[in-house]
Amino acid sequence: MLETLFAYFEKGFSLSDAEKEVIGAVVLKKKLKKTEFLQREGDIARYGAFVAKGFLRSYVIDNKGKEHIVIFAPETWWISNKGGAAEVSPSTFFIDAIEDSELLLLDKAGHMVLIENVAGYAASFQLGIQKHSAAKDQRIVHSLTATAEEKYNNFIAAYPSIAQRVPQHMLASYLGLTPETLSRIRRKAMEKK
Repeated sequence: MLETLFAYFEKGFSLSDAEKEVIGAVVLKKKLKKTEFLQREGDIARYGAFVAKGFLRSYVIDNKGKEHIVIFAPETWWISNKGGAAEVSPSTFFIDAIEDSELLLLDKAGHMVLIENVAGYAASFQLGIQKHSAAKDQRIVHSLTATAEEKYNNFIAAYPSIAQRVPQHMLASYLGLTPETLSRIRRKAMEKK
């Protein structure tokens, strides 16, 4: 699992053997079975999770019991509640495994150790936060202005492998569509081919 994290970091900056040891000392390994929770709404959000293997999702449940998926996290993605490792507060999200998964968890103290001891980590973390914020803003605007077909087509273009790995009802939840609407859009797309 650690090798996957090292390879992820080394796409942005070099790691020395000493820095790899620091990283290995502060992350916790965790395995989740399919449908097992990393956290539930109301739990204290202690960790950001790096997905070394598998697939997770983050979602909320409204007062009518309907799930609204906020993010999918396949391999080499991070997933956390709000500010992730920078905060220790009650979670507003459920995070569970869509597939059997292997995670590396990082808490606030570990995050601070990496900022202080791994040369490229702080800049990489800041860049990641900026990219995440821009993507979230774009998703909000798109969800308010795009048609159902545009939402689906844009998601398929941006994340084709995710679309193949998630059940239709989860993809519909993420896109803010009903499963029936998504089924109709997919059927139309297949007819055009």
